Amino acid sequence: MTEQRKKLIQVQDLTVKFGSRRHSFTAVDNVSFHIYQGETFGLVGESGSGKTTIGRSIIRIHPTAGGKILFDGKQINGPIPRQLDQEVTRRIQMIFQDPMSSLNERAKVDYIVSEGLHAGHHGLTAAQRREKVAKALSDVGLLPEFASRFPHEFSGGQRQRIGIARALIMEPDFIIADEPISALDVSIRAQVLNLLSRLQKERGLTYLFIAHDLSVVRFICDRIAVIHKGKLVELAESEELFARPLHPYTRALLSAIPQPDPIAERKKTLLVYDPACHDYTPDNPPAWQEAFPGHYVLASQKELDAWQKLS
Repeated sequence: MTEQRKKLIQVQDLTVKFGSRRHSFTAVDNVSFHIYQGETFGLVGESGSGKTTIGRSIIRIHPTAGGKILFDGKQINGPIPRQLDQEVTRRIQMIFQDPMSSLNERAKVDYIVSEGLHAGHHGLTAAQRREKVAKALSDVGLLPEFASRFPHEFSGGQRQRIGIARALIMEPDFIIADEPISALDVSIRAQVLNLLSRLQKERGLTYLFIAHDLSVVRFICDRIAVIHKGKLVELAESEELFARPLHPYTRALLSAIPQPDPIAERKKTLLVYDPACHDYTPDNPPAWQEAFPGHYVLASQKELDAWQKLS
């Protein structure tokens, strides 16, 4: 008998809208997925696809228009008790995309990293807070004496490490990493990814890793969901998705990955996703369905039958 894995995050039919009632825009449309405890779940899509909106909805920055978000079995979207809100604030943290704009330029690193401890009323003395800040900085590869400096004194990679330390000091169970390496130099990206992987193993963390680059999420993620214009179009384990991409949008994203061989890069065919390629009719509507074990795709029955025959 196989051991059943615990679902730490469950997103059920999530809808997020912006604007007024008369002029609203649907940013996330009826999205459902779950994240197992201890795994890294990748959410991939181009700019404006709604991936960051989902992450911000989970951490309660954006209100939801419909659906449910469950954390450790408890619904956390919409009005919730104050005690649960405080629990979510501690146990769910976020690493933001731009390490410069997400840090207060007028505050020293000591205050930036420990700000959550001040807001959470943890009852710590000043010495205890300083000790926790030093430990958090050391855990991300920074010297404890950096606590007395300002953000502008650091490189982009160091600033992102400060952002990671700010999340770690709350001792969270779940971290939303919103494109944490996209603003960094290529030479620094691998260091940050390795740091996130090491921290996950040491602390048993669960990640939602948001990105637009499939080659990056393949390195760090256990499962990957692909989102297009607010809708999930495909979800599978990382290697399964790369070995057998089904949806045309997923194949278009994979074709855009740069090849290390310059000759192969020149010869490759770049695919462009055209929504008109789908032959959807009232008798042949798209549906979220399991094409292969653990491999889900948004497709009509005719498309699914054709892809299964080709595979």
